[in-house]
Amino acid sequence: MAAWRNQPKWVVLRSLKSVGPNATLVGGDLEGAIRELKAERAGEIEVAGPDLAKSLTELGLIDEYRIYLHPVVLGRGKPYFAGPRPPLRLMTNDRIGEDVIRLTYVPA
Repeated sequence: MAAWRNQPKWVVLRSLKSVGPNATLVGGDLEGAIRELKAERAGEIEVAGPDLAKSLTELGLIDEYRIYLHPVVLGRGKPYFAGPRPPLRLMTNDRIGEDVIRLTYVPA
């Protein structure tokens, strides 16, 4: 948990006025903020939440989708894509451990 806290984070929420340490609140220009972040930082940017992912998909800002399949039974929850699934092309599939598969897609 300490390693995660030490990582810089960008929070996209309109209902917040401030965020905790090592976090930056993204204001009204989501597209500009994410384009700037991608230009400034090398490496991966992880996105959490289907609504934010949908917004970034619509703006053409997601380079790759990684879907981790864990064998569990669920009755409810938010769908992975908060709207129609964008056109995707499967690039790789990897076995992780004994019971997880990672599927990597790129926009088609």
